[in-house]
Amino acid sequence: MSLSIPATVAWWRDLQPDPERNRPGNRAALARLRRCATVAEAMQDPVTISLFQRCGGTGPWHLPDVGLAAAVLAHVRDDDRENPRIARRVGPDNTDKPETALLKPLRFRRLLEADLPDERLAAFRRLAALASSKLNVADLAGALLDWAEWRRTRWVYDYWNAGQPTPAPYAEETTS
Repeated sequence: MSLSIPATVAWWRDLQPDPERNRPGNRAALARLRRCATVAEAMQDPVTISLFQRCGGTGPWHLPDVGLAAAVLAHVRDDDRENPRIARRVGPDNTDKPETALLKPLRFRRLLEADLPDERLAAFRRLAALASSKLNVADLAGALLDWAEWRRTRWVYDYWNAGQPTPAPYAEETTS
């Protein structure tokens, strides 16, 4: 069972202060999550447990990803709905000019190679800082909750603006 991205986005919105809608948010919880040095520390916060329940966590194997999501999403202040693909937003203008990337190629490679929760925490927090705390929350939540190989591949395509992978053509079946 996968964790719910829409529920995670709703959780994030509930924590954000919104003066226009007269909603105070939860600044204290956001501050606590921003101060967490490790994913293990973030997992112990009550708002992380709330996220775990809201997004459909079913066992201890989900808690590190949920803790990671809570600790990173606390650094996002604005939902960038105009740019649904984070990797494209932080990637270079074109492949000939990698220096134009908001997230330089070496840092992007480190992000892709980050496997341990605390490595991912540092890499994604760095990404949020370089993007001025404005990222597409749904795309980020998906990456934080499921940093699978297919998602990393999609991020590489997006980062380098290579388009989207096409499905493999049907292999002609031959009969003997």
